[in-house]
Amino acid sequence: MRWWSVANLVSNAGTWMQLTVQNLLVLQITGSAAATGLSLSVQAAPGLLMGVAGGAAVDRWPRKLTAAVSQALLGAVAFTTALLIAFDQLGLGVLMALAAVTGLIATVDGPACALLGNDLVRAEDVPSAIGVGSLVSNAGRLAGTGLAGLAVGVFGTAAAYVANGVSFLFVAAVVPFLRPVATAVTKAAPAAPRHDDGMTVREGLAFFARRPRLVALAGITGISAIFGRNYGLTLAVLVTGPLAGGAADFGTVSTVLAVGGIIGAVLGARLRKPSVRLVGTLAAAGALLQVVAGLSPSLAVLLVLVLPMAVAESVSDTAGTTVLQTDPPADMRGRVLGVWGSIKTVWGLAGPPALGLLMELAGARGALVTGGLLIAGTIGAGHLLRRRRAAEPVVTQVLAPRPALSTAA
Repeated sequence: MRWWSVANLVSNAGTWMQLTVQNLLVLQITGSAAATGLSLSVQAAPGLLMGVAGGAAVDRWPRKLTAAVSQALLGAVAFTTALLIAFDQLGLGVLMALAAVTGLIATVDGPACALLGNDLVRAEDVPSAIGVGSLVSNAGRLAGTGLAGLAVGVFGTAAAYVANGVSFLFVAAVVPFLRPVATAVTKAAPAAPRHDDGMTVREGLAFFARRPRLVALAGITGISAIFGRNYGLTLAVLVTGPLAGGAADFGTVSTVLAVGGIIGAVLGARLRKPSVRLVGTLAAAGALLQVVAGLSPSLAVLLVLVLPMAVAESVSDTAGTTVLQTDPPADMRGRVLGVWGSIKTVWGLAGPPALGLLMELAGARGALVTGGLLIAGTIGAGHLLRRRRAAEPVVTQVLAPRPALSTAA
């Protein structure tokens, strides 16, 4: 697990180096903001269309081999992009094709790497493993965004892609040396029936739809993602608009958010038995903090509020990911993660336009307040509805005893 964490730290740093310069690269090539958004949509589209199939492949194929091959393929795409940039051969069509290929590989790589990390620890330590993964992700984000500017300034844009390619190959090289815990999977769901026959995509969809916990988790996470998690948009407008700050001030807010994410990951790693109720409670608490943040009279007050907002979000994410990866039986987890990937893609595509429209109508403050109230209200209504259904008495019909049959009859 230590080796896997180091490998993921390197990989996350490389990924954020590339992401930091990717939009700038598209703008340099096309000069169009619309093309930048299109490239992101093209990369996300395979997750929407093929996410469930990718999860089914993870359930069918050997996990270590799947993760190693997918990481190597992502590295090859990054190196190819770097070469095309270096020789000035990267046009819009090729860029879109590479983005689509990256998104397609990611439909398999995402669930494979997530479940491989869980296989390295005992079942009771999975929440801690997920918390460590969240911590590594946040640390890699901080390191990658910082290194991107240095690498591009010294070596040029292609350097970020080369670094990302090397990080993928590093992960692929580490995977063969990992030793999964033999009891990590078998203890997770000892009484669960097997679903090996066919490993079909339909089974994953049907299983997800039949699990109220997973459906509720999707609802909580979805409304939070659309109206409460796009702080890069809402807080940027709030800081530079009503609070009369600048880019440096928003950078400070972003740093505090990252620090809160790290603190939340550390706290989330201490969870032993997270539940959907905990996810909803933390999401509602973060939403109410968002409401107060939207009313902040100054940047100093906003900074005080965004730290607990980020902590609540990070712990909620860790708890939700743990439920998602441990609730299904072991042989269904790839398909469940595939369904989840498709659902998240829908949120990712629908969230920014919906939030942008809300900001147009209500402004940055109004969007934060309205979004927070929508999240907290929806979660609260769902909780009350669940309690009401649980409290409804079950009426059973008592039938009168029938006379015994005679011997002659």
